[in-house]
Amino acid sequence: MRGTVPGLLSAFPIGATLPALYQEDDLARRLTAAFDEVLAPAISTIDNLGAYLDPALTPDDFLEWLGGWVAALLDETWPMARRRAFVAQAADLHRRRGTVGGLADHIRVFTDGEVDIREGGGVAWSATSGGALPGGPTRSLHVRVTVPRAADVDPARLEALVAAAKPAHLGHTVEVVTAGRPTPAA
Repeated sequence: MRGTVPGLLSAFPIGATLPALYQEDDLARRLTAAFDEVLAPAISTIDNLGAYLDPALTPDDFLEWLGGWVAALLDETWPMARRRAFVAQAADLHRRRGTVGGLADHIRVFTDGEVDIREGGGVAWSATSGGALPGGPTRSLHVRVTVPRAADVDPARLEALVAAAKPAHLGHTVEVVTAGRPTPAA
């Protein structure tokens, strides 16, 4: 929440706009100075609105609200730089939602790990009727994420992310791998 900022001067002091008669009045100057103190942060915020809308520049306490505009649910355990990167990429991630590349990028930002996605389906055409169908008999995804430490990834949240970002008609499995040891996600 934005509040008063001690020492912040108003770019547009109200007292300077008063008629000369009131500019000399001590009570009027103190009253308008009180308004200036309260309005200065609001005016400064409006003057710097572009910075508030940029994930790289927005204040830390404003980032979650900004992420809400692009449906980026932030994990409070992530470092601030990772949260900022996630919000910056959220619109592009949603644009590519449902594609293998989009899912891989979404998981990569979420886990900060290497992502390998194997899909069982496929699309092809043939000039000859009766040709072999592409893909396997089941339509599913297998997501394998390699991270330095398994403790850095919440398996339940990763599972929920994959379930929400993949096409609804596909089944999926998630595997988290660390130091050569697989850990299945919940």
